[in-house]
Amino acid sequence: MATALSEEELDNEDYYSLLNVRREASSEELKAAYRRLCMLYHPDKHRDPELKSQAERLFNLVHQAYEVLSDPQTRAIYDIYGKRGLEMEGWEVVERRRTPAEIREEFERLQREREERRLQQRTNPKGTISVGIDATDLFDRYEEEYEDVSGSSFPQIEINKMHISQSIEAPLTATDTAILSGSLSTQNGNGGGSINFALRRVTSAKGWGELEFGAGDLQGPLFGLKLFRNLTPRCFVTTNCALQFSSRGVRPGLTTVLARNLDKNTVGYLQWRWGIQSAMNTSIVRDTKTSHFTVALQLGIPHSFALISYQHKFQDDDQTRVKGSLKAGFFGTVVEYGAERKISRHSVLGAAVSIGVPQGVSLKVKELEKQRESTATDILQKKQEAEAAVRLMQESVRRIIEAEESRMGLIIVNAWYGKFVNDKSKKSEKVKVIDVTVPLQCLVKDSKLILTEASKAGLPGFYDPCVGEEKSLKVLYQFRGVLHQVMAQDGEALRIPKQSHRIDTDG
Repeated sequence: MATALSEEELDNEDYYSLLNVRREASSEELKAAYRRLCMLYHPDKHRDPELKSQAERLFNLVHQAYEVLSDPQTRAIYDIYGKRGLEMEGWEVVERRRTPAEIREEFERLQREREERRLQQRTNPKGTISVGIDATDLFDRYEEEYEDVSGSSFPQIEINKMHISQSIEAPLTATDTAILSGSLSTQNGNGGGSINFALRRVTSAKGWGELEFGAGDLQGPLFGLKLFRNLTPRCFVTTNCALQFSSRGVRPGLTTVLARNLDKNTVGYLQWRWGIQSAMNTSIVRDTKTSHFTVALQLGIPHSFALISYQHKFQDDDQTRVKGSLKAGFFGTVVEYGAERKISRHSVLGAAVSIGVPQGVSLKVKELEKQRESTATDILQKKQEAEAAVRLMQESVRRIIEAEESRMGLIIVNAWYGKFVNDKSKKSEKVKVIDVTVPLQCLVKDSKLILTEASKAGLPGFYDPCVGEEKSLKVLYQFRGVLHQVMAQDGEALRIPKQSHRIDTDG
């Protein structure tokens, strides 16, 4: 259970740390911690509008944590999957008396259903890296022998082209989406790049429009307008108008595609393109759970061709696929075969061999990568939340210090949390710590401070200043007028005061 929660540490609040209770805490311990934090964060105790708003947010968060942990069913789900398990739709219809194993099985089923519903709505960034390797010399060598050239007996294999592209889609509103894309290409020593920005607006349930602006070092600026419209439940049309600026002047272009669903897995397309590489194209695409099949015919300037391709999808965890295609036209004939496989959660690696007349033999290596979202925004948000909590604690801490001073009790002089560098050989490493004096003093009760065996980053007023690195808590405190000091590892339980923490001042 602990592993599942630690994986969610950045994205979810740790309710146990928030309430500062053990994971085995009884209902009485939960209730006592809840009441204490409610008194600290109650919005009615603050008159300043900003502080009142911050207190209300923290008060609601504490209430949410208590609601989850005080209910045996939701607590069992949270212990196994963290907050993401509670956000899964469908728990309301699940029988409440379930064992942990049954809860885990039910969660996996609900998760699969949610992923299927969201499949068509994902807008994750993605990119493609393609490398072309010319291996013609392996199969079609010149008959001449160059005995005076060193290494001439070995076939020459070289990289002759490379293409890198990246695109990001970001929803702005419920109807507007911004799309930023770019690409870099090189072939036989010549290369270029381009960048495009598009703004898409959904105009109705049946259609959308898109404005596109682009620029490149080879083709010049591009302005385009794309329209999509559902004509019937099984038929749609898209139209794309473009103006391409170059040193030769302005080149207009128009592309229209009419498509119809022939059955639930098959779509037929008719395409007409005028202006830039004018052509007419018709194709049929069939896509099922285990295969993808395409047949196409194009008549155009400068290229006319016929194409047939097939891809088989294996139903394994690595999402392995093998594919083959045959393309014949005025330019010659090309046969291509290859495979691709998922190599990590975010990456797919593929390779294909292309054999053609007159182009020869080449090898293409492609890597498709979905970019991970940066956690910098989450860390900044956690920092702001911690600072807000510290401001709300000031009045309570003042009263606690006055009470502790009157009885010669526990006073937190200084407290730091984060990454400490003690090894002299690592002086170049940056110390990453935050001041947590106020949050720790706020947890003092009856001259005692008790921290449970959990990450301190989840405590009120704390946040993680160095995600993924080892952290410690260093405390300098005064008890009965004597200074004490202790350093505890993150996740380690801590109880103060202790005689062993006392600083020996005899020397």
